[in-house]
Amino acid sequence: MRRLGELLKQAARQPAYNLNQEKWRGLVEEVRALDAALGERAAQELLKEVKAAPTLVKYAEANPYEMETRRELRQAAAELMQGAAIAPAKTVELLEDDPLEIELASTLVYEHCHYPYRQIRERVEGLSGARRGEIIALGAKHRGQHDELLRAFSAGQRLRFDILMDLGGFRDMHRHRRCVQIGQEFTTAHGYDTPEEIEAAGAKPRYDSLMRRAAETVRQLAGSAEEPGNNARYAIPLAYRKRTLFKMDFAEAVYISELRTGPGGHISYRRVAYGMYEAVAERYPVLARYFRVTDVTEPIDLLRR
Repeated sequence: MRRLGELLKQAARQPAYNLNQEKWRGLVEEVRALDAALGERAAQELLKEVKAAPTLVKYAEANPYEMETRRELRQAAAELMQGAAIAPAKTVELLEDDPLEIELASTLVYEHCHYPYRQIRERVEGLSGARRGEIIALGAKHRGQHDELLRAFSAGQRLRFDILMDLGGFRDMHRHRRCVQIGQEFTTAHGYDTPEEIEAAGAKPRYDSLMRRAAETVRQLAGSAEEPGNNARYAIPLAYRKRTLFKMDFAEAVYISELRTGPGGHISYRRVAYGMYEAVAERYPVLARYFRVTDVTEPIDLLRR
C-alpha cells in the first residue's frame, strides 16, 4: 500500500498523460511543413506538458502527528484498561450524553483498543480531572502547524452509537461520511457472525472449523511477519466483527436507518440499522414516527426488492 502511494505521488509530480498527443503531433508536423513558425506555435500549445497537481502532493508525506499520537494513545489505552477482559455488549448501543472532556478522553482511547465505549468511559470517569486532561493532551501534543486535530476531537454530537458488526457489513456502513466514525482496528477478538444459510445447509461445523483456522493463521502471521500487526489483519475473514463509534445528528440517524433497512440490503447491516432505529425510538418515543424503516423481522418479498 505504501509503495502504491509512492507511485501515485511520483505520477502526480510528473506531466500528465496526454491522450491526444500522438494525434496532435501528426497535425503539428503537417502545419510545420506549411509554416515553420505556425507549426512551432501549434507545438507549444498542443504538445506542452501539463503537471496536474505538483503543489498539492508536496505535502503528502508521512504525518508525524498521527504516527506519534497513535503510538502514545495505544500505550495510554493499555495502561488505562490494564488488560481487563472485554465486557459483553449489544450489537448497537446508543450512548448517554457525556461531559465534553469525558467524551474526548474516552473517544481518544477508544480507537486504540478493542473495548466497548461504555467500559472505557467507566475507567475514564474514575480518573482525576488532571489525568483525563493528560489523555486529551496526548491527542494534540504532536500537532504540527498545518495539522488538523484528530477526528476524535469531533465531539458533541447528540446521537452516538457504539456498534459491533461484521467486517463485511461495516464496509457498507462505513461509506456514510456525514457522520463521525471512530473505528477500532480489525481483530478476531470479538468472534464472528454465522449466516443463517450456513446453519440451514448443515455446514456450521465446517464453517466454525474454517473460521478458527483463519483466526489461528492471523495469530501466527502476527507473530512472524514483517510489520505483523498491519499485515496479519489482511487474513481476517469478513465475518469477524469489529467495533466502531458512529456520531451523528438526528437527520443522519434517520437517513441511515431508512436506507440500510431496505429489503435490497444485506441482512447484516439491515439489522444494525434497525437496531439504531430501535435505540432512538426507545429513548425518544415521540420521534419514532419520523423513521420510515423496513422491519427486518418480516420476510422479504423477493419480487418487490
